[in-house]
Amino acid sequence: MSGREGGKKKPLKAPKKDSKEMDEDEMAFKQKQKEQQKAMEAAKQKASQKGPLVGGGIKKSGKK
Repeated sequence: MSGREGGKKKPLKAPKKDSKEMDEDEMAFKQKQKEQQKAMEAAKQKASQKGPLVGGGIKKSGKK
């Protein structure tokens, strides 16, 4: 080992994975995930249109 070769060596790049054929179960699962994602986005949009749920931070009592 000379001075420049110290430390970890970078691993070789892994070969690209072959695109496998998806069966019906995987296709249905991916479709379900996409639908859930769309539903979450719609819910976020709907929630952002309304104001904040909590009015204020510290509430003061009426006593002095």
